[in-house]
Amino acid sequence: MSPESGVGRLGLIAGNGRFPFLLLDAARAHGLDVVVAAIKEETDVEMDERAALDAGVRVHWMSLGELSKLIETFRAEGVTRAVMAGQVKHKQIFSSIRPDWRLAKLLLNLRTRNTDMLLGAVAKVLGDEGIELISSTAYLEPLLATVGVMGARMPTEDERKDIEYGMTVARGIAGFDLGQTVVVAAQACVAVEAMEGTDATIARAGELFRTLGDGDATLSRALTVVKVAKPNQDMRFDVPVVGVPTIAAMKDAGATCLCVEAGRTLLFDRAAMVAAADAAGIALVGRE
Repeated sequence: MSPESGVGRLGLIAGNGRFPFLLLDAARAHGLDVVVAAIKEETDVEMDERAALDAGVRVHWMSLGELSKLIETFRAEGVTRAVMAGQVKHKQIFSSIRPDWRLAKLLLNLRTRNTDMLLGAVAKVLGDEGIELISSTAYLEPLLATVGVMGARMPTEDERKDIEYGMTVARGIAGFDLGQTVVVAAQACVAVEAMEGTDATIARAGELFRTLGDGDATLSRALTVVKVAKPNQDMRFDVPVVGVPTIAAMKDAGATCLCVEAGRTLLFDRAAMVAAADAAGIALVGRE
């Protein structure tokens, strides 16, 4: 089903960061009214300001564990299609929520409590209630990474070798839903993403490598960051995202090259991110 098909009212389950706002803008540009389910623990309060300025946006605040309220809100608003946009911190999902009866029942029936399993189960519950969860890249295809060098600098031969090695390692860990990012130096893995997120992984790699190099700047400038989608990535949720903060984290850590999976990674916002990478001398590459 194309994003334009169906009714003209879209449900937006909003996490943190700029992703929900970019998707909101894109949906409004397509003429859709948007009903935002704003997560109290995650969504920026700016969402209320956006609604105050646009009659086509309605915001309902709810806690992360209120699955029944989410369903009731969307049904009352006539929403039959919804999209998830914005990160919900993994530690929030598994440690901070107070589930309502519907979510508690769902959690009890999960075979494993990884992110894919949980969000997939939520998507099924929504579908059973007549609310189709569509791709989180709907309306945002121009922001997907493309194949090849996306900035001014080509990767060096050493960085290319690290990319090849990093892609193999990243795809391996992504297959176990451990994380989607690895940081590599001299074809050795320096850091692997877990629940802390991409930017924190990059910072940890930079600190570790500075320690190993005893402050040697030449060593701290040899890190390559590789980020991939999961082997069977469900584009409805947890799609890889990078942006200007990623470049800032790399600059602070002394990383010189970023490789992302083309067609399955979103760049926010692309022009500013490429400009920041060029200014920092960071090679930005998309790979299939």
